[in-house]
Amino acid sequence: MEEELTIQEVAARTGLSVHTLRYYERIGLLSAVSRATSGHRRYTADDLTWITFLQCLRATGMSIQQMLAFAELRRQGDPGVPGRLAFLEAHQQQLLEHMRELEGYLAVIEKKIQRYRIILADEKKDTTPGQVPTSPHFSLTTQRKEESVPFYGTH
Repeated sequence: MEEELTIQEVAARTGLSVHTLRYYERIGLLSAVSRATSGHRRYTADDLTWITFLQCLRATGMSIQQMLAFAELRRQGDPGVPGRLAFLEAHQQQLLEHMRELEGYLAVIEKKIQRYRIILADEKKDTTPGQVPTSPHFSLTTQRKEESVPFYGTH
């Protein structure tokens, strides 16, 4: 007989709250979970695999509405495979676009970090105890607005 897990065990394994698991079942993301004679939910390994996949979809920005649409395609079985494939390919493209966008943001942040390290290194070289730094970089953050990147500001 296949191992069955309680809702608390599934919550512990997935990191989802018991409330979230019940919510997912109530709205139809999880098909009717089997019940023990006591009425307590019993989750199978297949349920756990599906829940883990739902977490992946959610963590990658998929809305609950989109997840519900995908779950409906899944319930269709083999006839729903072309729709599921198209759905995931579209989601994959959105993720790739978002990753490229994030890489651009990361490059801007890396440039700022590099710039601030240079400023700090120059200040250490140009400062003796009791003196105010005289480095030409010292005033960059307040005077050289023309180097600022739109949206990210100068600081």
